Amino acid sequence: MACKMVRVTAHNIISPLGYTSQENFDKVVVGQSGIALQNKGELSETDFQAALLNMEVLNDKITAIENADAYTKLEQLCILSLQQVLENVDIKSSRTGFIFSTTKGNITEVAKDSHSEDALLANTANKIAAYFGLQSQAQVISNACISGLAAFVIGRRYIDAGLFDDVVILGADVLSKFIVSGFQSFQSLSPEPCKPFDANRDGLTLGEGVASVVLSKADTIGSEGVEVVSGAISNDANHISGPSRTGEGLYRAITRTVKIEDAVDCICAHGTATPYNDDMESHAISRAGFEDVPVSGLKGYFGHTLGAAGVIESIISIMAMQRNIVIGTKGTVQQGVAAPVNVTKENIQKPVSGLLKLMSGFGGCNAAVYFKKHGE
Repeated sequence: MACKMVRVTAHNIISPLGYTSQENFDKVVVGQSGIALQNKGELSETDFQAALLNMEVLNDKITAIENADAYTKLEQLCILSLQQVLENVDIKSSRTGFIFSTTKGNITEVAKDSHSEDALLANTANKIAAYFGLQSQAQVISNACISGLAAFVIGRRYIDAGLFDDVVILGADVLSKFIVSGFQSFQSLSPEPCKPFDANRDGLTLGEGVASVVLSKADTIGSEGVEVVSGAISNDANHISGPSRTGEGLYRAITRTVKIEDAVDCICAHGTATPYNDDMESHAISRAGFEDVPVSGLKGYFGHTLGAAGVIESIISIMAMQRNIVIGTKGTVQQGVAAPVNVTKENIQKPVSGLLKLMSGFGGCNAAVYFKKHGE
């Protein structure tokens, strides 16, 4: 049986750069970053670089949420994002699925009460689903940094298996002292904005964000349609935090996702700007035969938004593909990774019909998704 066609029908991004996907894309295209030096006592005892949401700007929108005080900050932001993508979705239908991707969810609630049910990821997903009246059982994907992109893989499989006609994907994470101190303990945070794939890269930059996408079954795709063609998830089985030095797991995810006949015109990499991650990605991309394909990394704009990263970065990359743009990798001055890859330093205008998105994370997890543009 042939695979069903699955398309992206709606999306939204809430980040330090904007409240809509278009606002975020417009700022990325002109090279604007949401990263700044933060002096936040509730998040860190020392100053650190991060891309934090401007809650003063968002509070007016939050107050419009019905019974807003009943929801945590994370849940409020999730509601705001979903409000912008559900207009043409039958949320009351059992044929509409819902996937919530996050790394830490409401982890801040544990500091208030170690037995808080609000900290349970399933409870968070169910509260958000109940707000909109979504009828199907909410699904949670919490698989480190690949969570958001893994949701695309699973969402596509759900539709292909005939379980749903539409799948709503929501990726979200906000920072807490727990999260920041964890990365500080690894000594993995850069004192400067991150520099993906750069010879002088010295660590990642954290970020906050919420993003949502609707995937829908389609018989045909319109002139501006983007199809989620295929995807795969793999694991290095290498180390609890360190990736495979050969990129074996990511290489396998790529080769299980992309077929020989698929045109890969650009790659949106994970690009955390840590020494081992970027070397590992260069090995995997080169081994897969894509050493000449333009590679873009977006964490210099948003920071690493954890469970939201795969959703945010896929949306920006899709929008760039629709406009035949490959986004420049902010922070890259002099490329310096172990294997040959073609990292973009500035925006490139070129025909783009096929996009490969990659993500990797703690525990050796990896994900790849191939997107295809239909029409010009």
